[in-house]
Amino acid sequence: MCKVLLIDDEEMILQLVEQALHRLDYSVETAENGRKGIDKFDAGIYDLVITDVCMPETDGNRVVDHIRHSPRNRTPVIGMSGTPWKLANHMFDRVLSKPFQLDRLMETAKTLTLRAS
Repeated sequence: MCKVLLIDDEEMILQLVEQALHRLDYSVETAENGRKGIDKFDAGIYDLVITDVCMPETDGNRVVDHIRHSPRNRTPVIGMSGTPWKLANHMFDRVLSKPFQLDRLMETAKTLTLRAS
């Protein structure tokens, strides 16, 4: 079973994406901001990280930068953003512009987790 870390400051997005990933039989842990997401990433092992880009405290660019400089730097990361022009780097494996189709997210998650295994 794939384990996914989902980071977003919008509760509704967390719930919708978590439900979609459960349909793929993925185990999902959530974090409501980038700082908590980094803490969870450091404490666990994940097959995929999905993060919002624009969040208070620590944004998704810092999350992906932290992951890429960690011992598990090859963990696939999907960035989600309603403002994709604010992406500060190209370290994401994929970027989905909000709003996006849940089917597209699920297909992207499947592709990245199959490639990582």
